[in-house]
Amino acid sequence: MTLQQLRERRAQLAQQARAIIDAAQTAARELTNEERTSYDGFMGQLDTVNGDIRRLEQAETLNDPATHGTRPSPNDPTHRQLGMSQSDLRSYSLVRAIDAMADHLNGNRNSLDRAGLEMEASRAMAKRLGRDPQGFFVPTDWLNRSLNDLQASGGNQQELILRALQRLLERRDLLSGTPTAGGNTVATDLLSDNFIELLRNRMVLRAAGATMLGDLSGNVAIPRQSGGATSYWVAENDAPTESQQTVDQVTLTPKTVGAFTDYSRRLLRQSSIDVEAFVRGDLSAVGALAIDRAGFHGLGSSNQPTGIALTSGIGSVAGGTNGLAPTWGHMVSLETEVAIDNADLGRLAYITNAKVRGKLKQTPRVSGQDRMIWNDDNTLNGYATFTTNQVRSDLDKGTSTGVCSAAFFGNWADLLIGMWGGLDILVDPYTGSTAGTVRVVALQDVDVAVRHPESFAAMLDALTT
Repeated sequence: MTLQQLRERRAQLAQQARAIIDAAQTAARELTNEERTSYDGFMGQLDTVNGDIRRLEQAETLNDPATHGTRPSPNDPTHRQLGMSQSDLRSYSLVRAIDAMADHLNGNRNSLDRAGLEMEASRAMAKRLGRDPQGFFVPTDWLNRSLNDLQASGGNQQELILRALQRLLERRDLLSGTPTAGGNTVATDLLSDNFIELLRNRMVLRAAGATMLGDLSGNVAIPRQSGGATSYWVAENDAPTESQQTVDQVTLTPKTVGAFTDYSRRLLRQSSIDVEAFVRGDLSAVGALAIDRAGFHGLGSSNQPTGIALTSGIGSVAGGTNGLAPTWGHMVSLETEVAIDNADLGRLAYITNAKVRGKLKQTPRVSGQDRMIWNDDNTLNGYATFTTNQVRSDLDKGTSTGVCSAAFFGNWADLLIGMWGGLDILVDPYTGSTAGTVRVVALQDVDVAVRHPESFAAMLDALTT
């Protein structure tokens, strides 16, 4: 059998063994003699298959450049993905990996065999990244497939990346005994196909064209020309004065964002919704939204990236001493701020929040006319627009405290979002052990940088009331 076939066989055996245990636990009974015999048989086959897999993997490493001191470049697409087959991607289970890891940490030495595919993918990711996870790595292949599934099903348009960021932890304790914390998913006639998802802010940076740099390694410095040579008019036989270009760097350094969820094992076994998608989607969406928000308003301190609003050198359009309602002139001025620096090219678009959009839909370009600033086709000043409540509406300006909104215009391809490695899942079965809950922590290293500050302009004092 090939390595891929062996891995598929391992996943099948683990699922069959797990089904026996689950059936007994669901019925709150011990295993029957027949079930014990079947379970031991599956585990014996698993041991054999795992041994075959290890031998084939060792043979593969003989031809692996990594064993000779060479690692693929982070910019090499083969470095970013493992090349998992469609069968492996379908078989991969985040919940199974979490459950097996929790049992392993509680002293069950063989529990990781139930998650052979998932643990093997984590080891392969660790090998490519050159570092060990705090828990286990989720492969980039599976994350990308999950994102595509989310988008195809009408989920929050964009990605995990996107998931960033910074010590922004959102807690959701999932317990079958508490109705609002998971118990409402345990029911005899639960309409799981109509599960009502949490209304979240919309992620837009990737859709707007932000440049994603995946699976980085170490701190990153990108050379940037910051000044050009100078030309001179000279007389005949005279030489021009010497001049030269100047170069600086755009740097990216990893900053960690995390989210955690506490869930009970009973919930996993009783719930009639797709727990796999539920846990996966919640953890990834929380992180992705944090990254998105950091792209706009990251503080550049407190372990956060520096967002566009606080990036030195971007264009600025001010409404007034105490803020001002946005006008057609303000929107055009945002474009002008970018254009006068020769940066009006690429993925140009406006991004603001729902409050500003609503205001602009009711504000005429010219007083007395019926043509509004924000067009019915969701364009503005001839450019595409994106709306998300990730853009703040609680800024201060003069006496206008906590009521000012932001509006941005720019070439969004010049916003860089760097990501180091895959999603690192840390399983903690101890914190809630007395209650039988397992804590799952999702961690991602990211940073945000602006390639050219001149590519962006912002109005940070728009009043909408």
